[in-house]
Amino acid sequence: MTTKSIFAALPIVACSLFASCSEEDSPINGGSTNNGGTTTPTEEAFSQYVVATTTKGSNTDTYTLLTSNSLSEGKISTLGNGLVNDGATQWIFFGDEYLYGLQYNDGNGGTTASYVLSADSSIQKRNIEYTIRRFTTYGTYKDYVLTTSTGDGPTEWADANGYVPQSFLVSYLDVKNESYSTNDTKQEAYLSENFLGNGEYVTLSGLLEHDDKIYSAAVPMGLSQYGCMQKDDEGNYLWVLEGNEDLIKTESGGQGSGSYEKDELQWTQYPNECWVAIFDDETLTSKKLLRTDKISYAAGRMKSQYYQMIWEANGDVYVFSPSYAKTMKDARQQTTLPAGVVRIPAGTEEFDDYYCNIEAQSDGKSFLRVWPIAEDYFLMLMYDRPLTETGFTANELAIFKAEDQKLTYITGLPANISGFGNTPYVEEGIAYVAVTTTDGNPAIYAINPATAEAHKGLEVEATQITGIGRLTYNPAE
Repeated sequence: MTTKSIFAALPIVACSLFASCSEEDSPINGGSTNNGGTTTPTEEAFSQYVVATTTKGSNTDTYTLLTSNSLSEGKISTLGNGLVNDGATQWIFFGDEYLYGLQYNDGNGGTTASYVLSADSSIQKRNIEYTIRRFTTYGTYKDYVLTTSTGDGPTEWADANGYVPQSFLVSYLDVKNESYSTNDTKQEAYLSENFLGNGEYVTLSGLLEHDDKIYSAAVPMGLSQYGCMQKDDEGNYLWVLEGNEDLIKTESGGQGSGSYEKDELQWTQYPNECWVAIFDDETLTSKKLLRTDKISYAAGRMKSQYYQMIWEANGDVYVFSPSYAKTMKDARQQTTLPAGVVRIPAGTEEFDDYYCNIEAQSDGKSFLRVWPIAEDYFLMLMYDRPLTETGFTANELAIFKAEDQKLTYITGLPANISGFGNTPYVEEGIAYVAVTTTDGNPAIYAINPATAEAHKGLEVEATQITGIGRLTYNPAE
């Protein structure tokens, strides 16, 4: 059996979740289904499924990590069970050994903790907590959980106006050594300013480990104050396209992820292209850039979070673009390209001629997120209407089979869905997705990508399921 989160895959011998297993054969064999971890400690290796939950109260929310022997059936409850914790914006299962809770805290740093499965089948918090930098994307690479964002570089690089270039701000969580460090932003190699050679700074979207390198979408963000105010010997703007001078902000304003500064040209002037950066390692200090004009930039966006759109399947790397630049207010910054998919074939570092127009199969609708499942199947969180309309929301699921270039909407889900969990869990080629409805308890649905059918599995007595995965206790390690 192969189990994986969206970041890592590793083989574990087990029986199918859809076949009956004896207690002796089952890998989920660390005790009863009481979720409380009250079983007698064992010296044998075993696994438990882990379900992260939120229970909303009148005054405060309670976050609990529960364990279960199954995802395909039964019911578990937070009442008197599980490990109460501080919650997380994103739960990351690093293989089947460690669970990390990344907390996004608007524009500030957030507290991060990690967890393991103990000998008595309970979830145990590890000793060290970290306050990591603000992040806009994340991923894993070798022994690290990585987060990145883009922000001001060293003040000693300021220009005559006091404007500083933008830099990548990286957090390194060394999983096995349980340590935390950051990159040295005083090295010019970390600059995100003029990253693509067109003067614009970029932010990264997704961090995919592939062939011992890191693949990431380099999303152009426009011209920072530093880049915008660079001029040639005749006093002309160096990087502002002719006719775009009126896009330069004359005062600071906006809110949240839409805030801007005086002398900034917000959002890209090049919405009809996509760039992929291939970094040699986690230092992000050497790169190769790939460009295509078949799709717009490859990032799903929700406020200041940039969701990964670069995934591996059968050795190939597929790059998805939701064409989010369709939502820009100014026509000069809107993409004319439909949401689509391109490919970097196995063994190469170049795009081939593969291209699929997703909107042609979805009545013009795009997507917010994408995850690999098995073979060349991908799970897609679809919007309910085109991005050119107002009020769009991501509330439908579909399966995309890359080789066949076929999109199929999933059947068998409840009609009254109010939301989904952040990340599916994949086991034996089946995707397990948390589904919240407007009434009743949330539940985990098993999705078969070959049939695009969903079946209700484990029900959880809570308000919301925010993470699903599996942890293994191994006394030999």
